[in-house]
Amino acid sequence: MRLAVFASGRGTTFQAILDATETGDLPAEVVCCVSDTPGAGVLERADRDSVPTSVIPPTAYDAPHPFGRAMLDTLAEYEVEFVVLAGYMLKIPANVVNAYRGRMTNLHPALLPAFGGQGMYGMHVHRAVLDYGVHWTGATVHLVDEEYDHGPIVLQEPVPVYADDTPQDIADRVRPVEHRIYPEALRLFAQDRVRRDGRTVWIDDPQHPRRTPPDTE
Repeated sequence: MRLAVFASGRGTTFQAILDATETGDLPAEVVCCVSDTPGAGVLERADRDSVPTSVIPPTAYDAPHPFGRAMLDTLAEYEVEFVVLAGYMLKIPANVVNAYRGRMTNLHPALLPAFGGQGMYGMHVHRAVLDYGVHWTGATVHLVDEEYDHGPIVLQEPVPVYADDTPQDIADRVRPVEHRIYPEALRLFAQDRVRRDGRTVWIDDPQHPRRTPPDTE
């Protein structure tokens, strides 16, 4: 499976995905890295591992459609089969969503549908978790649709929230979970073990809690 990873920042999740491909845990190849931010740390990581990079700044386009067209041209150039959003801070244009529907995932640092939506990213999420007083948060991998943090959920894993936590404490606890479950979710797609029924995602794996129902196996 040929992957394009989209990221805006340091690229720690990009690195986790790339590492998983290199160890064989993820049977896929990262064929390009796309960022909206010139000088983003993820581009340096990609360069070190000889992964082709492309910077597509939204300010260069006057509307979402041509912005998406530039993305699609890059994805076509590298024959990308699956798009991975890993800390990408912009909404994906509708023409890209349509072209890769069911083949594009995002990672969110909370248990969706809680603490999702426009403006809910990074430390904003972890501050909201503390302000609300929840006892559990976590990480979610979901398919991408036209709305923020809205597509069907593929994998989730919780982590506890403690009384003396800071947003940074929560981020430090969630990050290792993100780096574990995102390559795992991509492995399931690469092995064709993901089935979707409306908003429900089934995993064709007897060891997984959301396994395929017996009457559809």
